[in-house]
Amino acid sequence: MKDLELHLPRLRRYARALTGDRHASEDLVQDTVERALSRFAWFRTGAKLDAWLLSIMHNLFVSQKRHQAVQPPCDPIDERSDLAMRGTEEDALALLDLDRALARLPDEQRAVLLLISLEEFSYEETSRILGVPVGTVMSRLSRARERLRIILAEDASAASAAVSSPHLKVIK
Repeated sequence: MKDLELHLPRLRRYARALTGDRHASEDLVQDTVERALSRFAWFRTGAKLDAWLLSIMHNLFVSQKRHQAVQPPCDPIDERSDLAMRGTEEDALALLDLDRALARLPDEQRAVLLLISLEEFSYEETSRILGVPVGTVMSRLSRARERLRIILAEDASAASAAVSSPHLKVIK
């Protein structure tokens, strides 16, 4: 299990994207590693370790969501300081918009979108990780992309309307 360390960055990135919360993602990674170490005898020789680890993580995440009575609120913006920021302030705002839009997707759609788009797994690998048929992966991905487009367009439209509102006061 010496190669486990090599997969920690990917586990952390996927956990953060799934949970939307730094502390919850750290707990999820720790739970995943603990489960993987305690069940390493179940790992099939020749299988991809990263896919097996992400499958464990996904199953843990789904189990945790089922046991939660209510969904916790999203982190305030000031606690999101560890997000990767690109060159400009506009890019940083676009990343925050995308992060918020991803958080609004249903868990199953977000998981598929992240595994395929961010982690670059194939449909077949994503299917094995999530334990669903390839057709389900494809339809969830399509619905996730469409829903993401709608959310981002609505947010852009709302922001544009707020900026052009005659009720805004200009502070000098």
